[in-house]
Amino acid sequence: QIQVAESGGDSVQAGASLTLTCVYSGDTPNCLAWFRQVPGKGREGIAAIFPASGSTHYRPSLEGRFTISRDNAKNSVYLQMTSLKPEDTATYYCAADRYSVHAPLAEDEYTYWGQGTQVAVSS
Repeated sequence: QIQVAESGGDSVQAGASLTLTCVYSGDTPNCLAWFRQVPGKGREGIAAIFPASGSTHYRPSLEGRFTISRDNAKNSVYLQMTSLKPEDTATYYCAADRYSVHAPLAEDEYTYWGQGTQVAVSS
């Protein structure tokens, strides 16, 4: 099993930057990803990273503003968000899986999820 816990959510103004942290423990994950969800909609994949290789995948519409990175020594994955917009307001989740992930931004690829951290962006 893998345990994941997100932190770093906040209320910010449009244009601000924010970095979310995901700390994981337990079994070694093959892949970790960030998702977000707004009420009434499904989870949207933002970015994924394979910790062993550092390979990353991004949702095209968010690449450039959002950057995923990892620190294997700290068992941590980060999501750096810049130029935040009100439409980025959501609950942000970290997800992990131990096995091969063929679609890194697909929700059903991941077994382990954190509780989420709230990001609110005001105009």
